[in-house]
Amino acid sequence: MSDSSYSDGAAAQPANGPTDKPTSGPTDKPTNGPTNGPTSGPTNRPEQTAPRLVLQGITKQYPAVRANDDVTLVVAPGEIHAVLGENGAGKSTLMKIIYGAVRPDAGEIHWEGQAVEIASPAAARKLGIGMVFQHFSLFETLTVGENIALALDEPFDLKTLSKRIREVSADYGLDIDPQRHVHSLTVGERQRVEIVRCLLQNPRLLIMDEPTSVLTPQAVRKLFATLRRLAAEGCSILYISHKLDEIQELCDTATVMRGGRVTGHVKPKGETHASLAQLMVGHSLPDYTRREHNPGAVLLDVKQLSVQSDDPFGTSLENVSFSVHAGEIFGIAGVSGNGQAELLAALSGEKQGEKRRGVRTDAVTICGKAAGRLGAGGRRALGFGFVPEERLGRGAVPAMTLAENALLTAHRQQMVSSGWIKAGAMRAFAKRCIDAFDVRCGGPEALAQSLSGGNLQKYIVGREMLQAPKVLVVAQPTWGVDVGASAFIRQQLLDLSARGVAILVISEELEELFDICDRIAVLAGGRLSPVRAVGATNAEEIGRWMAGLFGGREGAAPSAEQPAHA
Repeated sequence: MSDSSYSDGAAAQPANGPTDKPTSGPTDKPTNGPTNGPTSGPTNRPEQTAPRLVLQGITKQYPAVRANDDVTLVVAPGEIHAVLGENGAGKSTLMKIIYGAVRPDAGEIHWEGQAVEIASPAAARKLGIGMVFQHFSLFETLTVGENIALALDEPFDLKTLSKRIREVSADYGLDIDPQRHVHSLTVGERQRVEIVRCLLQNPRLLIMDEPTSVLTPQAVRKLFATLRRLAAEGCSILYISHKLDEIQELCDTATVMRGGRVTGHVKPKGETHASLAQLMVGHSLPDYTRREHNPGAVLLDVKQLSVQSDDPFGTSLENVSFSVHAGEIFGIAGVSGNGQAELLAALSGEKQGEKRRGVRTDAVTICGKAAGRLGAGGRRALGFGFVPEERLGRGAVPAMTLAENALLTAHRQQMVSSGWIKAGAMRAFAKRCIDAFDVRCGGPEALAQSLSGGNLQKYIVGREMLQAPKVLVVAQPTWGVDVGASAFIRQQLLDLSARGVAILVISEELEELFDICDRIAVLAGGRLSPVRAVGATNAEEIGRWMAGLFGGREGAAPSAEQPAHA
């Protein structure tokens, strides 16, 4: 979008905004792209003393909670500004207000010195505000160019747009082919599409929501290089993340929120991990503790598991083999979309009925019993517990109460007698879970959908742990969860393993896996990497394996020539 287009619309760019452009850099490229269409990305601008964005007294009230309460935020040109806070602190609501997806009840927004009302995302984009959401909004069956075209507010020519996509993506080190279909892209490549889509609209402010949650360490470094370059060119960046080490490495300043209010402003590089966490949650976090224990018998054994994916865009499993011992936490890393969903379905029994073809009975063994063709109920009867990746919809039914959701997987805990549901036992179990796992909610009758992500995750994990499983499979245990809830959940997993439970953790969070696991492997392209003791590997090696660069047998060295499957 060229600067001249900002004169239109109620929420248009103020006329006195910066318009000068340098004679070098990415703007050297011709701007005769799509008709009235996007330019080549953020441009260098003269030094500005006035803030780019100022929020004053922003308040947003929902029926049950005040999401934002008199929030003030100031973002300077070229600044990488973090917004920190627990789940439910009000960060997402504030970002949606800036992007025009939510209207505030009170307060003022000043953009480059002038008061504005941002009535919609289109109005935000017209000002120069772009947002890369945590959950990508791409159509699998369309090409990269077609997906980007759908987000443009101006007329376009697809051929010329494809040329601009190639130029901008190459210029910023985000190379992407506009002719490729999205279903063929890795998760990291899909994020590139989202970022390039924003860059084509010449953003002055870019909002990044949990941008590294699905990236390898190598991809994170490339993303950081891109963000630093954007900031050097004058683009302001609002960065939302629960990863405090990233905040300290990347961000210039940080605004801390708690309970919908701003509780402080800090320079992350001058803080410690512990001090940032304390600002976020209001108290210091305990260090992880683990009792000494020796791994026992194999309680979960997977042998040459091969499963054809039912999803045309899924990833089939190819001869996956591993074992998990009593008292051990075994971690499987990897970028999502590399067979994790298929492995979880194969382990949980959700898609493994008695007539399932191609799956051997002994492909999955639970506590010494062949379970390859048992359904979910049969596996739970053997002592199997399961925490799925998707909290709402699979881990819990949104419109049901917590007590009713307890019944779904814990009905064997004396909640049913002669076919009749014992409502009192159901509520008592839910209450025990709420108390034991510090679930902040309105009690057993609270609807699952009324809980924050972190509290719902604590409830689902607690529901499984209170059933005293012998084997527990947990997918993404702390994904999108704040540092306080994350530390609590990880400690509960460590305590459970110390009691002799075999635990399999499938996660994209390498820090999490290195913190709590005894051994670690990577799933890439439906194949399992060599298995390493956590102390015998590092994030760099695991990051290479996440790109599919590993040998074909356990203990083999990774091969640099092996093509990437991630």
